[in-house]
Amino acid sequence: MTLIEWQDDFMTGIAEVDHEHQEMIALINDLHGAVKAGASYDRVVESLGDIYAHIAAHFALEEKMMRRTHYPAYSEHKQDHEALLDDLRDIMDEIEDGGTFDQARLSNDLRRWFSEHFQTHDARLHRPAQQGGS
Repeated sequence: MTLIEWQDDFMTGIAEVDHEHQEMIALINDLHGAVKAGASYDRVVESLGDIYAHIAAHFALEEKMMRRTHYPAYSEHKQDHEALLDDLRDIMDEIEDGGTFDQARLSNDLRRWFSEHFQTHDARLHRPAQQGGS
């Protein structure tokens, strides 16, 4: 079951970043489908852990690129990364502590995080890289 459809608008022109964005979408869609199919608590916790690890590694790559290019909005972009990871960790903690989760909230949060972050911060970061041949 698909929560987020890959769109050409998501293309950054940086193969490694595009590949990681596609992987993140696949992980999110996999979790969404599993939740809709009645996934076990353990499956949800494991999938969220995988998503968290993948996103954290991706953010580290982006932050390295930003530092290397002296990206002017580095601080703001990094703060958004930290906020997204904190939000995801809070949801993971709630699930681990309470043993339950709100399916609709989880799906909406995952969709919103990816879409909003990409359309704002990532678009500003990567579009100039496309144009400049980075």
